[in-house]
Amino acid sequence: MVPAQALALRWARASRCCLALVASICLATGLWAAPVRAALPPGNAVTDPAAILRDALPIQQNDLQELQHRLESTSDDLRAKRWTALASTVQRSQSLLNIRRSAILSSLPAGDVSRGTQLLDQLEQQLQTLAASSSAQNRDAFLADRRAALTSVGELEALLVGDFPFEIPAEFAELPRLLGRATVQITTTKGPLSAVVDGYNAPLTAGAFVDLVQRGFYDGLPFTRAEDFYVLQTGDPKGPDSGYIDPKTKLERPVPLEIRVPGQQAPFYNQTFEDLGLFKATPVLPFATLGTLGWAHSDEALDDGSSQFFFFLYEAELTPAGLNLVDGRYGAFGYVVDGFDVLEQLGVDDAIVKATVIEGSENLRPHA
Repeated sequence: MVPAQALALRWARASRCCLALVASICLATGLWAAPVRAALPPGNAVTDPAAILRDALPIQQNDLQELQHRLESTSDDLRAKRWTALASTVQRSQSLLNIRRSAILSSLPAGDVSRGTQLLDQLEQQLQTLAASSSAQNRDAFLADRRAALTSVGELEALLVGDFPFEIPAEFAELPRLLGRATVQITTTKGPLSAVVDGYNAPLTAGAFVDLVQRGFYDGLPFTRAEDFYVLQTGDPKGPDSGYIDPKTKLERPVPLEIRVPGQQAPFYNQTFEDLGLFKATPVLPFATLGTLGWAHSDEALDDGSSQFFFFLYEAELTPAGLNLVDGRYGAFGYVVDGFDVLEQLGVDDAIVKATVIEGSENLRPHA
């Protein structure tokens, strides 16, 4: 890179950082009266949506979760090309699987033992392939093989999910809820993207979203707000209304702010982290990766979000640690898992062409 190009790049990055800092200050002081106020997540956050979704499953299986975290922890060694350390981690993972295989199998529901056996056999082969990739010092192969192994681990963990983990408060009995997960394909004017919506941790928010997708509510709606490295928002219906009007009541259907914190049995409703005194908490579903789905509400109330949602546009270079003003103020309810190139191209000149539930529609309940 010639000096002029390097200088230009440094200037662009510095300008973007200044914009992010100004945005954070404005947001913190309430100078922007927009439906969504966001800053960037901490620099040490887990940014892989698949890893976040695995961690967010309501299960407790220490062997599988230790295996998952061992494999995920190889990223630093892979970036530094510490192949000996990588080979050691893979070998220890193989030993863990060999020693704890019976315990893992016995923890599965009786009806899922056959499928679990297949997945464990598959995982054993995948770890062998991963070991070969580390021995060959092949980065691309290692990434692909690790992704395959983690997918098998995630499928095994999903088999452990039992009954829905908590009771939703009776005051929200008339709202739809998603008692599990669903995958939604959102076709836009720039192309398609897919997102996993998590009802285990945000059942009312995810339920409202999936319900509106199935109603065709988002089809044809434009993106009304687009800010680089910040948010991309949609869901504002045509006409004077700002949200979804329930055809039965003829009123806007409000969805409460819903945030679940690790260690808590159920989500908190209509309370921010500031209200709760949880100033250093991280939600089960954090705003920590490109394409985090967030539910919008006004500046005046926490429970008046109805249909508008936003994609959080995470930018690693603009990640000042400790300045995350989104977690604890807005509720995340899912993550884009495919189509990131499309997401990064979208702006206010674009729109949703069609949104479709492609998996998990059976988990939606119209009300309690």
